[in-house]
Amino acid sequence: MPDLQGPAPVPPMLRRADDRYLTVGEGTSTRHSFSYGAHYDPTNVAFGSLVAINTETIEPGAGYDAHRHEDVEIVTWVLEGELEHRDSTGHGGVIRPGTTQRLSAGEGAQHAERNASQTEPLVFVQMMLRSEHEAAPEYATVDVPEGPGRFPAVAVRASAWLEVVRPADPVQVDVDAKVLVHVTRGEIAIGDDVLRAGDELRTSAADGPLVLHGAGEALVWHLA
Repeated sequence: MPDLQGPAPVPPMLRRADDRYLTVGEGTSTRHSFSYGAHYDPTNVAFGSLVAINTETIEPGAGYDAHRHEDVEIVTWVLEGELEHRDSTGHGGVIRPGTTQRLSAGEGAQHAERNASQTEPLVFVQMMLRSEHEAAPEYATVDVPEGPGRFPAVAVRASAWLEVVRPADPVQVDVDAKVLVHVTRGEIAIGDDVLRAGDELRTSAADGPLVLHGAGEALVWHLA
């Protein structure tokens, strides 16, 4: 059985990496930003259409066998190592850092994900959204350039869009409705808060735009 640990109390808008729910399995360790599996908090089931942000650490050769999803968008961003992906749309291969991957499960899809290496660990962020796609599953990838800047990620079939931000210079993020900033590397300052890998900030239009600066990387979700 996995080892399940609940989070400590955190401020309503800022959630630190160590306060995310933790699931430990055989060869796998997952930090969850939202209620997931055995972890349930009725006040933390979604933010806009976003329902999951899972940071997965997979030991060499380990992973998840084929399992089914439906009615969700599944977006994956590899941080370290190589992710071997197979799904029932017929797509398969190895996903490496720099590629955003999306599987629109639609009426139902299976996928399997494993560490492609027998010697090196794998770390990736997998995100799920309530989907507007109800037909046969779809698959897409978009490569994101290296270096500083802000770059569009793979498009999703949901009321949301994702960008990868590496703010060498200060970057203003406008908030039309809701924005979630999930830091993946380094440090990013937002106002008086310094966010590090695994930290998140959730905000709404009432709070005004955000300014991101620092030598880090963030996944920035714009949500209706």
